[in-house]
Amino acid sequence: QVQLVESGGGLVQVGGSLKLSCVASGRIFSRYTMGWFRQAPGKEREFVAADNRIDGRTSYADSVKGRFTISRDNTKNTVYLLMNSLKPEDTAVYYCAARVGGLLYDYWGQGTQVTVSS
Repeated sequence: QVQLVESGGGLVQVGGSLKLSCVASGRIFSRYTMGWFRQAPGKEREFVAADNRIDGRTSYADSVKGRFTISRDNTKNTVYLLMNSLKPEDTAVYYCAARVGGLLYDYWGQGTQVTVSS
């Protein structure tokens, strides 16, 4: 069982920045593909970014490309999401997720709220 705990959310003005963190339990963090997702009120959860442990590549939703950066520190069992140039439409609950193999994410955090005010 893997536990994920997000932090770093909050209220920020348009154009501002936030850095989310997600700490994972377990001793094989380096083997996990880590992802960030978000869910806005009344909308479905959507993919934001991922750090693929197999090929080391990162991927992003088109809506956040060039503004958000995913990174990880395996020594701290932590994955980050740096969010710059925030827009009101980035307002959502952000979730961290982990998967060891396959296409589906196996583990999810409880989420952290990000609110961008205009």
